[in-house]
Amino acid sequence: MDIKDRVVMVTGAAGGIGAETARLLGARGAKVVVTDISESGEKIAEAIRDAGGDAAFMRADITVEAEAEALVAKTIEHYGRLDGAFNNAGVEQAATPLHQLTSAQWDRAIRVDLTGVFYSLKYQIAAMLEAGTRGSIVNTASALGQVAVPNAAEYVAAKHGVIGLTRAAAADYGKDGIRVNAVLPGIVETPMVARIAEEPNFAGIFDGLRQRHLLGRFAKPSEVSEAVAWLLSDSASFVTGAAIPVDGGYLAV
Repeated sequence: MDIKDRVVMVTGAAGGIGAETARLLGARGAKVVVTDISESGEKIAEAIRDAGGDAAFMRADITVEAEAEALVAKTIEHYGRLDGAFNNAGVEQAATPLHQLTSAQWDRAIRVDLTGVFYSLKYQIAAMLEAGTRGSIVNTASALGQVAVPNAAEYVAAKHGVIGLTRAAAADYGKDGIRVNAVLPGIVETPMVARIAEEPNFAGIFDGLRQRHLLGRFAKPSEVSEAVAWLLSDSASFVTGAAIPVDGGYLAV
């Protein structure tokens, strides 16, 4: 799974799966563009550099098209190219039944979890095409991109959309040697999940969800990052348009 010296962008990299993946890629020799709306992403870049890796933090709000475009341009300016990307930035659901969802809650989830992936793909792929790069892009969907749970309509809709967008991009650019895949995590032990677990509308649900994972537990962020690193590498050179569960068996039953 050699990714040494490849320039890889990781969005939503200030914490959780994104931070763990950025650190893993750095440890394996990639040049990592750590990007997040939060300035705390600089700490992740610093940690990679302190460990002997090569990383640069670039703040961006990928829900703003001009910022997504500028992020790719700054990456090219800094490193000279873009070889891969992990589009991971996302927000959680409002833990509200569909008929009580506000337009603002709906728009927030769709804007970050789906439109942000579209903007990122648009400019990442354009840069790869211009450079003639045979790149690899991985998008974070979710097990909820294929099934649903109560009180998560906006999140379920967005993640279903990410899988469709992933397949559409793979269909458009396979001929150019650009691979586009998605990972579908189950529940992962991250700060975002901890916030969701505190919502009253999810009270008592998490014990049942843990049992739905055939391994009887939730994932560590590192278990998702290993799958992402594989997809970004040439070890997955014949994999594109795939939606790969990393879910402890959640979707198997």
